[in-house]
Amino acid sequence: MNSEFWENKRVFLTGHTGFKGSWLSLWLQQLGAKVTGYALNPPTEPNLFELASVLNGMHSFLGDIRNVNNLRDALNEASPEIIIHMAAQSLVRESYKNPVDTYSVNIMGTVNLLEIIRSIKGIKALIVVTSDKCYENRERLWNYREIEPMGGYDPYSSSKGCTELITAAYRSSFFNLNNYSHHGIAISTVRAGNVIGGGDWAKDRLVPDTIKAFEQNYEMQIRSPNAVRPWQHVLEPLSGYLMLAEALYNFGPDFAEAWNFGPNDEDSKTVSWVVEAIAKHWGQDVNWKNHSEANFHEANYLKLDISKAKTKLGWSPRLNLEQSLAMVVDWSQKRLLGANMHDFTLQQILSYQNLIKK
Repeated sequence: MNSEFWENKRVFLTGHTGFKGSWLSLWLQQLGAKVTGYALNPPTEPNLFELASVLNGMHSFLGDIRNVNNLRDALNEASPEIIIHMAAQSLVRESYKNPVDTYSVNIMGTVNLLEIIRSIKGIKALIVVTSDKCYENRERLWNYREIEPMGGYDPYSSSKGCTELITAAYRSSFFNLNNYSHHGIAISTVRAGNVIGGGDWAKDRLVPDTIKAFEQNYEMQIRSPNAVRPWQHVLEPLSGYLMLAEALYNFGPDFAEAWNFGPNDEDSKTVSWVVEAIAKHWGQDVNWKNHSEANFHEANYLKLDISKAKTKLGWSPRLNLEQSLAMVVDWSQKRLLGANMHDFTLQQILSYQNLIKK
């Protein structure tokens, strides 16, 4: 990753108040970018956005991605060169409770953004963040490549599959690579695995729930303990997004396609393995029991093929899962001790950035 590339680049993030958005906002600030965010208020209390004082180094618009006029006004004022679209309803269980909101935010929010940028000059690169769950999951043992069919059993997963298809349709229809010299915008979609990191308080997510169980000393209830997931620290896919954005900016059509950013095969572990590993790093035992729900479907096996990102983009994971979990535990314990979490979060970012350079 070329750190110097980001100096004074005008970057527009949707979903900047969320978990991934807060980490990315801080990283871009540290790199010297001029960052503008557009999102709703932070989705949890507490939240990383406030705890790490993310707002202090950027310009922030509060608004719903479905509000076309507000979004257009924010984009016109920011005049971005690079857009990274992360705003979404991002939880599977929430999509069962509120399927209409899930579809409207994830699908129509993306349509709104794609439609608006057709009339804004100066944009060079757009990255639309979806999910590894966008694939038609056949519970198979081999990894999913970017050319696999889209699908989705639940509303969240299918909304992400739809987002992929919609983005591809807009790229073909309005930002066709053959007409790149005319419109000048290169668009990619990115699919990442289960991201973990300090400052995540989302509901019904394994690592936040495990950390909370340690902090409050209660027995955990775990769904699908034998399910295999592609776990990775949040900085891993974010580094991929930054590398891809630079490639889109500089080389346009050569990189305007879908990309997987996941862990190495050996770091796709079961839910129960992750819980026990967190317990080891925390320094105490954990009590948990299986609490599967008959009316709630979750995939049991899901892994991404990241060979294209490794070969064509030069990206690869730098942390194994043990290191990632150790970073999460360290962040959480530092918070309990009253550390300055803006400084400590930046410290983890800089440590990771130095790892990339080696």
